Amino acid sequence: SVSSIGDFTCTCGNGVKATGAAATCETDECAAVPSPCGADQTCVDPNKAADKLHDFECACNNDMSVKKVDGPVPACVVDECASTPCGAGQTCVDGDTKSSSMNDYTCECTNGVMAIGKPATCEMGSTDECASNPLPCGTDQDCTDPNTTGTSLNDFVCTCRTGSGTKVGAAATCEVNECDASPCGAGQDCTDTKLTTTGDFECACRSPKTGMSTGMAATCQFDECSTTPSPCGVGQTCTDPVKTDISLKDFTCECANGVKSTGAAATCEVDECAVTPPPCGTDQTCSDPNTAANKLHDFECTCNSDTSLKATDGPATCDKDECASSPCGAGQTCNDPVQSVGSIGDFTCTCGNGVVATGAAVVACEVDECMPSPCGTGQTCTDPDTASNKLHDFECVCDKDPNLKATDGPATCDKDECASSPCDVGQTCNDPVKDLTSLKDFTCTCANGVIATGAAATCEIDECATTPSPCGADQTCTDPNTASNKLHDFECVCNSDMSLKATDGPATCDKDECKSSPCGVGQTCDDPVKSVGSIGDFTCTCGNGVTATGAAATCEVDECAV
Repeated sequence: SVSSIGDFTCTCGNGVKATGAAATCETDECAAVPSPCGADQTCVDPNKAADKLHDFECACNNDMSVKKVDGPVPACVVDECASTPCGAGQTCVDGDTKSSSMNDYTCECTNGVMAIGKPATCEMGSTDECASNPLPCGTDQDCTDPNTTGTSLNDFVCTCRTGSGTKVGAAATCEVNECDASPCGAGQDCTDTKLTTTGDFECACRSPKTGMSTGMAATCQFDECSTTPSPCGVGQTCTDPVKTDISLKDFTCECANGVKSTGAAATCEVDECAVTPPPCGTDQTCSDPNTAANKLHDFECTCNSDTSLKATDGPATCDKDECASSPCGAGQTCNDPVQSVGSIGDFTCTCGNGVVATGAAVVACEVDECMPSPCGTGQTCTDPDTASNKLHDFECVCDKDPNLKATDGPATCDKDECASSPCDVGQTCNDPVKDLTSLKDFTCTCANGVIATGAAATCEIDECATTPSPCGADQTCTDPNTASNKLHDFECVCNSDMSLKATDGPATCDKDECKSSPCGVGQTCDDPVKSVGSIGDFTCTCGNGVTATGAAATCEVDECAV
């Protein structure tokens, strides 16, 4: 329908389709059966597009150089002997039946006389085989027939004119080393490994050049910038635009500042003073006597304040602060208004009181070391000599006691007497006025409130009044001296025996006499009163009831009663 214009399809025989237009079919004209070429011929279709027909080519299998387009070669095999080109009685042989190889047949007489491409002359007369046409030897070969009689055939000699090689009765195989003619260019090595063929020699460029060619001189590649050392100067960029050995000296050398040179190193102008920041210090003048690129580190710095002060390859030392060596006296202020080597001796020394000297220290500044006072509170400072060279001689005197003083530092006016622990153990020490003028005013206070001034207090301490009592039970405690400095003298007395006592601890009042096993074997011991005052009251009792006091019992033992 009109509404579906362009939906038609075109289909090739090989199945290729196209919609809305003709299909582009691949058509191999050589695929037809039978082949469009003749027998013993090869068919080749260079373009198989459907619109490229009649371009197939037929080539003879025995000689691919013989071909025809859009049809078979008329004759690939031609036997020249079929036309009987030789004379009567002669034998014809066509060694190569290719259509491209004509007039190569031979005619041979019965006596062996032969001719190529024409009838032979068979008469038994004089025959110079080298005079035949075509010549029996190859091109560039000399032919010699040593015996020209009709009976001596095939004895001609072919000798190569170039190279080496000789053969009898046939063309010689010549061996020619093509390198003998020096076909390669200068700086190239020639190699010919196939002496029987021509045009296959090789030319190779010698290092550092690169490149190789067969059958002709090579075009050598050579980067002039790759040599060592570089043909350009230090810091220059080398560029070789055409890297062949026929374009030498075309390299360029370019300086950092853009100066260029072709075929040689450039002469770069390098002003070492033109860099930023300048290589010289402030207030110095820089000069570069030689701005050649190979003349570096020769610039000179000269002090503007003194042109006699200069240095090469770096800033000069123009400034000198004379105050750096501390030329002024102690306590003096140094000032160098012009810190230059050319203004030596202009420094000033100023004392604290304003005295000034130029070029030297002030001989004697009035320096009162007591201003401000270096002494402590409650002390008076005195400086006997205020000359600047008389320091550390001030004196500090205690206001409370002028006898207490010190030189070059505060005096020791105060003293805490309690620091030496003058009170007895258990007493509290207090020094109300800690200075050297009020000695012996410290107090020692006992725990019970007793106080003594200037010495340890005598505190009443009854060691027996403590709870619990320091003596054991049933003992009496007595403290013969309750003074605080008389401790550990209390006495413990046994109530059961007043003769039993001990000092500074409980007495030993009890004693169990049975612990020493005073009774005999099998007797029971009993100590009714375990006291040192009742020694000898223990009893020994036998198993049968016999008892003895203060000694072992004598027990009656009836052996028959067992």
